[in-house]
Amino acid sequence: MAMARIKRKTTTEMIWPYFLKLLKERPMYGYELRQETQRRFGWKPPTVTSYLVLYSLEKGGYVTVSWKEQRGKPARKYYKITKKGEELLQEAIDYFKETYAKLSA
Repeated sequence: MAMARIKRKTTTEMIWPYFLKLLKERPMYGYELRQETQRRFGWKPPTVTSYLVLYSLEKGGYVTVSWKEQRGKPARKYYKITKKGEELLQEAIDYFKETYAKLSA
């Protein structure tokens, strides 16, 4: 029970560091971010939660959005990390490292 709660709190309830990490590598669209999160980190973010997080990241200035047309298909909304987003990601990584060091000591 306790481990399930920790896993939930550090994954589905805290999606943004995972998304920013992936977006640091290249711009992606929402579905692609969910698929890559599952492939790389071993869990799939809930659909609605993912888009709420992306909306919040956009409104906070951590990502920018661009639309790309596709032949015969609807345009896709791509997300790209900003400098502010990279700084936030680094702060999160530093925090996780510090917390891990304290727990491991």
